[in-house]
Amino acid sequence: MKFHFNKKYFYWGLTALFVVMGGILFYYILFHSDSLSSVLHSVITVSMPIIDGLALAYLITPILNTIERKIIKPIYVKAKIPIDSKSKKRIRMISILLTIVIILIILYEFFAMIIPELIRSIQSIIQQFPTYVNNLTAWVTKILENNPDLESVVNELLNKYSTMLNRFLNSNVLPKINDLIKTLSMSVIGFFKAMWNLIIGFIISIYILGSKETFAGQAKKLVYAFLDIPTANQTISNVRFIHSTFSGFIIGKIIDSAIIGVICFVCTSIIGTPYAILVSVVVGVTNIIPFFGPWLGGIPCALLILMVNPIQCLYFIILILIIQQFDGNILGPKILGDSTGLSGFWVIFAITVFGGIFGILGMFVGVPIFAVFYAAFRAVVSKLLKGKDLPTDTTPYLLVGSIGEDKTFTEYVPVKKKRKSAAGAENKTKTQESGEKGK
Repeated sequence: MKFHFNKKYFYWGLTALFVVMGGILFYYILFHSDSLSSVLHSVITVSMPIIDGLALAYLITPILNTIERKIIKPIYVKAKIPIDSKSKKRIRMISILLTIVIILIILYEFFAMIIPELIRSIQSIIQQFPTYVNNLTAWVTKILENNPDLESVVNELLNKYSTMLNRFLNSNVLPKINDLIKTLSMSVIGFFKAMWNLIIGFIISIYILGSKETFAGQAKKLVYAFLDIPTANQTISNVRFIHSTFSGFIIGKIIDSAIIGVICFVCTSIIGTPYAILVSVVVGVTNIIPFFGPWLGGIPCALLILMVNPIQCLYFIILILIIQQFDGNILGPKILGDSTGLSGFWVIFAITVFGGIFGILGMFVGVPIFAVFYAAFRAVVSKLLKGKDLPTDTTPYLLVGSIGEDKTFTEYVPVKKKRKSAAGAENKTKTQESGEKGK
């Protein structure tokens, strides 16, 4: 007896299987979320070198492509060397080698210039911290002497909260010193583990870069194998959109923050800001985080400068405000453009939500991730509106009160305005009637 394959029954069975699996998964998530989270954490911990390798390969790819297309391939073309499969492998190997060398040189020069200055700055802060505290205390005392009302308010606040502070230190901080030491030691161990994963990930990224076209082709082959052609085309188009959004934002933000760090160093060196390199590094690194980054970096630096020189603190605050205005209105739009397509409100929303869930990393990648979800939701809404023969632009809906069957938009009129117009018409009618009676 010959077996006849029926595609319709196969899809029905596949759908039923997915429904049953989804129900089991939902039950497990609902009643066994702790064990599931521990398993997920273990899987992520084991896979961390691969994740690091994928992330590094993604970040290095633009540099590799530039070197390969703008330097190595033109050399082969000018030398009239035929570009066959073996030549392509050589070009890729040379490009990867040059990319690694360039990255290592940049990192070495950066850390060789920054690390000694940071160490000297931190040592100076530790050694002169009592002097800075005395200077700040003398400055505050001098201000309070000239303002007796302010002095009384400050003394009252100090008397009020000093006892609370002592109680907090004795009851909460001191008993937990051992836990704090244990946490710090675990953090150091975690740091070395992260560095080891990063080294393994860097090695993995080299293999990924060597065969990135093959991996991309295999992924596309799987998409076309499991999906129908229109859906597969749309899926690949969506992945390209995600790639353009992520690469445009992340790489652009790194370049933008590096430029801001250099500008901050030049300006702080000119005006004589204490610890110019330390301050500039903090400002440049925290500037990677959109919107909140300048405040996360600027406020601690301003407090540090305040203890050394209050006037320089004022100059630094003015400088940071000017630099951030320059970054937000000129440099940022020039480098990033409209890579996310999000308004200011949605940027703040994405940073707040993803930062609350995933911490600092969420604040950095939350904007492009939310931009992808936002674009997908907007595409679904536009498709639904087109299916109803309605416009997809927001402008017609700003003042709409109702839409007729013929798709005409009627403007909304508030109740008070209706009453006023009705009262005006009634008065007008009465006036006309009285005029006719007078005649």
